[in-house]
Amino acid sequence: MPIDINELREYKGGDVAKWRKFMEMRFKPTEWVDEVVSKDEEWRALQKRVDEMRRDANKLQKDVITPKRKAKEDCTAEIKQLKEMQMEIKKLEAEVPNVAIARDSLLNRIGNLVDPEVPISQDEDADNLVISLYPKPIEMTNDSNSPDTPNAEECKNKIQTLSIDDTTGAGSTTSTPCTSTLTLPCPLKDIKYTFPPILPKTHDDLLYRIGGYEPIRGQNVAGHRGYFLRNAGVLLNQAFINYGIAFLRKKGYDILQPPYMMNKDVMATLAQLEDFDEQLYKVSGKSTIGAVAEETKPSGKKNAKNDTPTPSSSNSEKYLIATSEQPICAFHKGEWLEEKSLPLRYAGVSTCFRKEAGSSGKDIRGIFRVHQFEKIEQFCITNDDFEISQAEQKRMLSIAEEFYQSLGFPYRVVCIVSGELNDAAVKKYDLEAWFPGQQTYRELVSCSNCTDYQARGVQTRCGIKKQSGKQAGDALSDRASYVHMLNSTLCATGRGICCLLENYQTPDGVRVPEVLQPFMAGIDFLPFERDSMELTKGEKKGKAGGGGGKNGKQKK
Repeated sequence: MPIDINELREYKGGDVAKWRKFMEMRFKPTEWVDEVVSKDEEWRALQKRVDEMRRDANKLQKDVITPKRKAKEDCTAEIKQLKEMQMEIKKLEAEVPNVAIARDSLLNRIGNLVDPEVPISQDEDADNLVISLYPKPIEMTNDSNSPDTPNAEECKNKIQTLSIDDTTGAGSTTSTPCTSTLTLPCPLKDIKYTFPPILPKTHDDLLYRIGGYEPIRGQNVAGHRGYFLRNAGVLLNQAFINYGIAFLRKKGYDILQPPYMMNKDVMATLAQLEDFDEQLYKVSGKSTIGAVAEETKPSGKKNAKNDTPTPSSSNSEKYLIATSEQPICAFHKGEWLEEKSLPLRYAGVSTCFRKEAGSSGKDIRGIFRVHQFEKIEQFCITNDDFEISQAEQKRMLSIAEEFYQSLGFPYRVVCIVSGELNDAAVKKYDLEAWFPGQQTYRELVSCSNCTDYQARGVQTRCGIKKQSGKQAGDALSDRASYVHMLNSTLCATGRGICCLLENYQTPDGVRVPEVLQPFMAGIDFLPFERDSMELTKGEKKGKAGGGGGKNGKQKK
């Protein structure tokens, strides 16, 4: 799923310096761009040599050998020369695709362009750009005309600064007089405002106490991070799924439930190489393709050699999906979409499977970070106009915000720093909800604009892209235009449940948000059924040693 190689060909209007700059913004080696250019020049020189030798061979055949043969003259030397040329051409022709493969492999390391809004940094904790807060804190007094924003004179609260003790995991707040207003966007390192309320219990304890999951029995069956959802946990999980489907259906989305496995060759066009090791589960083994169909001759007699159906087996290599984004990316694989049919908006509903190989020791308790979970995903396709796909990304983000506002979850939206973008994304917004038991914000939504990066991998096109510069007006130089693809979480149900439990906890149980009650047979309260789960031996040991407490703000 690389960028267009022509972006690095200056003779075709490309701008190598621009892509070096984008790689610098992503904190990746700019030399990678030069390596692609060098290998592409090698490929073009080789292709040019093949073309020249073909032309010379044709000329020798046409202008020398053929006339001599007609004149019955000796052309033994020329025929020998032609055969040598043809052997050399064959040798070079075998090299061309190998050089092209090497070039394309280098090209795959080049990330997409970087949106101007993206903060250029590698430090998420300091430089992620806060662009939205819900509900608005008391400090957001710059808009005195807004009915839901207090006037500066009403700012009687204090700015709370939250700190997490790295040893015990305990949270505390310190207060300073509210002397200034808060204006967004603002980098995380500079922002100060009144945090939402803090509550005593964390999601893992709450889910266990309402009888919502069985972690020990799950680990006995499936190993680390395995779990059974039970009763209230199942009801909440299905409520999030069904509410998410209904929510997006009202927004005009087509609902898709994709395959949960993908062929390796298709997955390879979409996933980054490190994803295969860190995220994706491989499914491999022999599979029976099926019996050979019986052939019938015109006379009606069976072909003797096919009288007995013969099963054929082959090695099939597949990967479990980490998100429905992956199979939906390939939903229009190899298709040429009409521009008038765009945008296309899909709601993906699937179980997702992730190794979480880089998350050892994080979120051990609960269902916030697990190997198997359900997710509702927004996936949209637009034409290749950057302004249109930028607007679509804002629309997708606003839909996610509306969803969590309807659930009553406090949150903030941040624009992720350039150093944390994956190769495909030009910009990524994260919606981070407030977890009052953990006393921190945690990611619930990731919303990315990948422009035509993924579309190239699956060859999904639309219209024709007109060239500028020297090639303008030359119909032969016009190139196929690839659609823009965007993706955004609506709800990963496990994380949604965790956030709900912490925000709606009471001394006796957990209230159910009003919007979910119709999807839970009218249940509005989930009472505690048992005491907290006992600490494991490892947790007791960690606690005795001063560790094993709650995590503070963590990366996703």
